[in-house]
Amino acid sequence: MALFTALTAAGAFIRIPIPVLPFTLQFLFTTMAGLLLGPVRGALSVLCYLVLGLIGLPIFSDGGGIFYVLQPTFGYLIGFLAGAFITGKIAHRANAPSFGRLLAACFAGLAVVYILGMAYYWLICTFYTKSGIGIGALFLYCFVLAVPGDIFLCFVSAIAAKRLYPVLIKNKKGVGL
Repeated sequence: MALFTALTAAGAFIRIPIPVLPFTLQFLFTTMAGLLLGPVRGALSVLCYLVLGLIGLPIFSDGGGIFYVLQPTFGYLIGFLAGAFITGKIAHRANAPSFGRLLAACFAGLAVVYILGMAYYWLICTFYTKSGIGIGALFLYCFVLAVPGDIFLCFVSAIAAKRLYPVLIKNKKGVGL
């Protein structure tokens, strides 16, 4: 769990700039946490990341601290927590999940991340910053521009997990299988 917490923190700083939302590798590592650690431990690794960032460690893509909850993009971080759980729950319904199950789990987690992230973004922009954002602009900037990279990361995650499962099953040293 600590490894995925650290990877998620590092993933926040590996970014490709796009308008509004930075594209980072956080989604890759939170998805892999769900796939490899299972729903509970995967989500707990993300929760550790969130707690560390909220207590002040600058491990989020734009810093850290309790007031980060007022950032419009904080909803995506909440989405990572729920997404890791959903991804792990779907993937771990089978002892040796197929590539299709792993990919479906990744896409389900991705949907959760975007639903929570976009809803939170809209709420903060509408009620806190009072800058407002229309549904069309929200969809364009917070989904259309960002989702292609995350779809690619879903495939990367499913491929990597499929290749790692035999090793994890063989070793069975406390990993979420």
